[in-house]
Amino acid sequence: MEDIALLILRLVLGGLFVAHGAQKLFGSFGGPGLKGTAGFFEQIGLKPGRAMALLAGLAEFGGGLLVLVGFLTPLGALAIIAVQAVAIARVHLPNGFFNEGGGYEFNLILIAVAVALILTGSGAYGLDAALEIL
Repeated sequence: MEDIALLILRLVLGGLFVAHGAQKLFGSFGGPGLKGTAGFFEQIGLKPGRAMALLAGLAEFGGGLLVLVGFLTPLGALAIIAVQAVAIARVHLPNGFFNEGGGYEFNLILIAVAVALILTGSGAYGLDAALEIL
C-alpha cells in the first residue's frame, strides 16, 4: 500500500509542477509564458526577470517531470522545494499563513510532500526502483 501512496503523491505533485512550469515557460493552460513571468519577476525584484523566469520554469517543469516518473526523485523534489521557498520568501510570507489571504499555507504543504518523497524515495512504481538507482 505504501508504494501506491507514493505513486499517488508523485503523480499529483509532479503533474501539478509540470503544468505550472509549462505555464511559465510556454504559456500553456492560460499561463503567462516566459515574457509574462519575467515581467512579474522583475516587479517583485527577481532580476534579471527573464533568467529567473527561465530558471523557475525549468525547475518546476523539470523537477515535476522527475517526480512524476520517479526518476532521480530527490533531485526533482529539491527543485520543487527551491521554487516554493523563493515563492514564500518573495510573494507569500508578507500575506501571513493562510492561503485565502495569499499566504504560504499551500506552498508549505507542497514543500512537505516534496520532503516526504526525498525521505522515502519514489516507491516501487518509479523509474528509480525499476532502474535500481536509488
